[in-house]
Amino acid sequence: MVLMAIILGTLAAGIGSVWVAALLSFGVLARYTQHMLSMAAGALLATAFMHLLPEAFESQASAHDLFMTLLAGLIFFFLLDKAELWHHGHEHHHSLEAAHDHHGSGAAHDHAHKHGPVPGTWAVLTGDSVHCFGDGVLIASAFMADLRLGVIASLAVLAHEVPHHMGDLMVLRAGSSTKRVALVKVSLAGAVTALGGLLGYWLVERLQDYLPYFLVVASSSFVYVALADLIPQLQKRLSARQTAAQIAWLAAGILLVTWVSGLAHVH
Repeated sequence: MVLMAIILGTLAAGIGSVWVAALLSFGVLARYTQHMLSMAAGALLATAFMHLLPEAFESQASAHDLFMTLLAGLIFFFLLDKAELWHHGHEHHHSLEAAHDHHGSGAAHDHAHKHGPVPGTWAVLTGDSVHCFGDGVLIASAFMADLRLGVIASLAVLAHEVPHHMGDLMVLRAGSSTKRVALVKVSLAGAVTALGGLLGYWLVERLQDYLPYFLVVASSSFVYVALADLIPQLQKRLSARQTAAQIAWLAAGILLVTWVSGLAHVH
């Protein structure tokens, strides 16, 4: 039962987020992108502070150790972000050099202007697959603690992967892939979430005493993504009406997590 729930939850989060991203990037929902960022931030913060962290702190684990794990997790995800930015910059540097060698400085400038500072498509897909694998482990940890938590974590992962996958789709499109090919490639990377879920199921089952720490690491991931990635994109000078809409969508993300939690608890 739990294993099946993990598989369904990871596939829904991994592939579902890609399809939502495609609708926002290529489809009828494109004008709602900023609202989705607000809602994703609210969903992530609500999942971390209202569900995963309380569940971890209700265990017998030391509060001091759990807070240390939370701090270490935040620093780890910060360093991971820095490494990814460095890698992307390194890839871009070599792509510009290649363009310069083959076409001259004018072509290199045109290449930079057209494609912007993006990594190679394989680097994007590899990084995305690793990220999705980690998400799968986190979702499995939540399901092993409680089915309701697993549903909420799956929703939160889906929400926070949407903007990430939107970037991936744009990079692949800039690399001359068609919309359909880009969607298939990113969907396959998203499906790796299920592999992470299977490993998480095997790992957490054998390390049951460490489950609270897995939940705290998941929380640190969600908090970091919300505060370091999503919310800074929303910090713009807006009109009163736009600001109110932003706050409303942030609240909608929190309410959505609360609603899903109640729904899962009933069932």
